[in-house]
Amino acid sequence: MGFVSEFKEFISKGNVLDLAVGVIIGGAFGKIVTSLTDDIIMPVLSLFTSGIDFKEKFFALNGQHYETLKAAQDAKAAVVSYGNFINAVIYFLIIAFVIFWVVKMANRFKKPVQVVEVVPVAPVATKEEILLTEIRDALRTRS
Repeated sequence: MGFVSEFKEFISKGNVLDLAVGVIIGGAFGKIVTSLTDDIIMPVLSLFTSGIDFKEKFFALNGQHYETLKAAQDAKAAVVSYGNFINAVIYFLIIAFVIFWVVKMANRFKKPVQVVEVVPVAPVATKEEILLTEIRDALRTRS
């Protein structure tokens, strides 16, 4: 099978279209998750952490103290922005949770797969096997 015919077969399957739709919806969903995290979850979380903004959590590798992340970046200091990492983990957990529920709901709508139980059938002896068995039994009785 040539490359072009394989590509045509790949494109003609519904999976490519499903993947494209999934990527587009995923991009839009990312914006929703960002807004949910930045505008709803983080402000509520900051109530419990005395108003700490995780985006401003960092430390400079040069050992100096900077008031804000922007000030450290403007000074061209190498910084570890662990607050951004915390936000990324929160985004990931939200996305994973929502995808879990979407898959769970989608599985409810799928038709249940019927399991067919295969019952082993005893092998049927061929004419040759029957004849050989009779010969064996006859030889046993002569002995």
